[in-house]
Amino acid sequence: MPSTDTATLPAPILAARPYSRYLDRMLGCRPWLAERLAAHLDRPLDTATMRTFVAPATLDRERLRERLRHLRSWVLCHLMVRDLSGTADLAEVTETMSAFADLAVQLAHDVEHAALVTKHGAPRGADGRLQQLHVVGMGKLGGRELNVSSDIDLIFVYPDDGDTDGDKVISNFEFFERLGKRIIQALAEVTEHGQVFRVDMRLRPNGDSGPLVCSFDMLENYFISQGREWERYAWIKARVMCGDRGDELQAIARPFIFRKYLDFGAINAMRDLHAQIRREVARKDRADNVKLGPGGIREIEFIAQVFQLIRGGREHVLQIKPTLRVLEVLARMGVLEAPVVGALGRAYDFLRRLEHRLQYLDDAQTHDLPRDAGDQARVAHAMGFDDYPGLLAALATHRTEVSRHFDAVFADPGEDGHDLDHLWLDADDSAAIEPVLAQLGFTDPARVAQRLASLKRGGRYQSRPPQIKARFDALIPRVVDTASALDNPDETLTRCLDFIEAIGGRGAYLAMLQQYPQALAKVGELVSASRWAAQYLSRHPILLDELLDARVLDTPPDWPAFARQLQADLARIEPDTERQMDLLREQHHTQVFRLLTQDLAGKLTVEQLADHLSALADLILDVTLPVCWRKLRKRHQDDAPAFAVIAYGKLGGKELGYASDLDIVFLYDDPHPDAPEIYARLAQRMNSWLSSQTAAGSLFETDLRLRPNGDAGLLVSSIEAFRKYQTEQAWVWEHQALTRARFAAGDVRVGDAFEAIRIDVLRQQRDIDALRADVAAMRQKMMDAHGNKSERFNLKHDRGGLVDAEFIVQFLVLAHAFEHAVLTGNLGNIALLRIAGELGLIPADLALRAGDAYREFRRLQHRQRLNELKVEVAPDSVRTHRECICALWTHVFGEPCETRSPA
Repeated sequence: MPSTDTATLPAPILAARPYSRYLDRMLGCRPWLAERLAAHLDRPLDTATMRTFVAPATLDRERLRERLRHLRSWVLCHLMVRDLSGTADLAEVTETMSAFADLAVQLAHDVEHAALVTKHGAPRGADGRLQQLHVVGMGKLGGRELNVSSDIDLIFVYPDDGDTDGDKVISNFEFFERLGKRIIQALAEVTEHGQVFRVDMRLRPNGDSGPLVCSFDMLENYFISQGREWERYAWIKARVMCGDRGDELQAIARPFIFRKYLDFGAINAMRDLHAQIRREVARKDRADNVKLGPGGIREIEFIAQVFQLIRGGREHVLQIKPTLRVLEVLARMGVLEAPVVGALGRAYDFLRRLEHRLQYLDDAQTHDLPRDAGDQARVAHAMGFDDYPGLLAALATHRTEVSRHFDAVFADPGEDGHDLDHLWLDADDSAAIEPVLAQLGFTDPARVAQRLASLKRGGRYQSRPPQIKARFDALIPRVVDTASALDNPDETLTRCLDFIEAIGGRGAYLAMLQQYPQALAKVGELVSASRWAAQYLSRHPILLDELLDARVLDTPPDWPAFARQLQADLARIEPDTERQMDLLREQHHTQVFRLLTQDLAGKLTVEQLADHLSALADLILDVTLPVCWRKLRKRHQDDAPAFAVIAYGKLGGKELGYASDLDIVFLYDDPHPDAPEIYARLAQRMNSWLSSQTAAGSLFETDLRLRPNGDAGLLVSSIEAFRKYQTEQAWVWEHQALTRARFAAGDVRVGDAFEAIRIDVLRQQRDIDALRADVAAMRQKMMDAHGNKSERFNLKHDRGGLVDAEFIVQFLVLAHAFEHAVLTGNLGNIALLRIAGELGLIPADLALRAGDAYREFRRLQHRQRLNELKVEVAPDSVRTHRECICALWTHVFGEPCETRSPA
């Protein structure tokens, strides 16, 4: 065997040589290697450099095999020298090995494909289209994380069945099967020059018992009918390395890997898979395996990938492959805390570098710590430690940290049962469980016991599959325990059980509540505080995920950032209208739910909440409009439409509530002859997008009756038509509505034109006595329509309530804006009352007290609606506030305002 003169070797090679018998052998048997290493040690090897090395043999089958094996020697030795000298980081090592694998697979494919085409012709589909083999890299190869002595996991897929077009015709299946076998042989065969890669094909459909290659249709059918949970995990890292229809292949795999909704059932599946691995490790006595052993590389990968399976269907940003990048995204999303991700990242880097040093010894695919004392010392020194015990101590620290975080994610909260398991077990016997419920603090234990019994006997529970019933059985005792700890246990438990029944068919949600006790506790707090919140969560259980993010309560909305992300997400899934409409609803529901949790936690005033809900509605309108515009088949311009959405009512006054309708009007300013027809279609489409019920629920109820001429009027009006109507035809009540109208979305120029009209109309000089009579008459019509026959005070409609305050403000604006332009500002009723007082139009102290009363009425109204109660309170509880608003009414309108309890 030729020898290499060690005196001429660069220092990094000399320094690395004691830590790798493989490097020593290669330097001895490949005389050209030392020179090549020395010439390139100052920089990473890239694909172009590797391709140049192989280039002379690219069309010669036997020569290519030799050159690829020599290239592997160079790549591996180059990496180990740079790695051991501290020049290459982990990312360079794994990326270079992955790039080499990509090149080797592609070259083997090209050469073998050309040989088969020469013999049989090119494979074609039934439509005559040329077919290509799609080589899918799995595992660390797919994630571009290949280790230095790894095998490669491949799957071979082709688009369509058909035949070749040569003289010796064979089917596409036969062609690609032969091509696959040749690729495997070109890479895996051990020759006198060595081996390129061991090739593992066991991840293909049906594993070793399945065909070597399959068509797209066969793969899709397999996913639908036979795909298993562990295969979803495996396919996360799948990457198409060869083939011209990779996008189609990824579209087939994506629904199998990533569920449309949150999939917390993946935790149980991966927990079971990990348990199998642990048993295998124990059976083979491989606790010192840095990949599969406790706290090893696989556990870090599982942590990252379980959240990809759970959330990847909704969070496209998680549909990525490298483990460290996934962990970084999870930290940004708040799914994992930054210190946890930091610890896992450091452990991953340590374990992967240690893995490589184990493999550098003999180029063996090993992950086990060495037993030989000499090798132990070599590995320890290569890792920068003085001795092997020092290495073991650092390794133990990292593995302990990984195991701790792994257990936090995958621990089974139901493993040890619950103290109240017997309560659910005996739920059929109400008499037996009533004393226990009474001891827990329930005020009506008999009624609660009956509710539990009816749930257990009910057909919905009895018809559940065994797996779902098992989750139910584990969850109900925890629900009872959660409810018993809250102020209104009976009502809370009823709402919780209604919620659990509503989501009972979705095992993933039950799994989440079982897996995360903190989420169940927050559900209890939410439904205890608000019946409306309980029903909202029942309609949109996908929002349960929000309860796991500790930042939800403390992070104020960033509406511009949310708008940008929503626009990007909508653009990404264009032209899928159904998915876009669902996405709008899902994202809107998420934001509303975040505001709801902050509201119930006392983080928001009623005014702040209304501002946020109004800003969110504006945002949805502004995002929806251009999407709807692009979907019109007939439009006269590709530019943004000269079209605006005008907000009236609660949205116009920025007083929107959780379930408020949107009072909107559509305007345009465009001279094109087709504009009326085109913008009418845009308005129809936009209204449909906003109000339609989809699988994800609804966005808003819309009310378009405030447009010119109401229901009898056109759906959309030109600016000039709107101006003419407002100045010549509109009723006083329409001018009242105009006091709190504003531009909400669309073309700012149209919005500015509307605002100019609004101000002109509001500043018209009016006959104040006639105006006073008209407004008072309209108020009486509302009283007649919303008469209250109860003895409680209706916060909105009764005299001295919210509507009186609003009518007072509207009258003041219409009567005095001619002289005082400041009154035309869309500032809200409280601010306008204060301004009117400062202007001397009403007594200043009375204006402030009326503003306080209005604020308090809104707070009480909001509280009632959160529990879906009538907006009525005991009259004496708000007598002072009512008297204040009535006093102001009498001052403004010169007529009495009755404050006694309604008859």
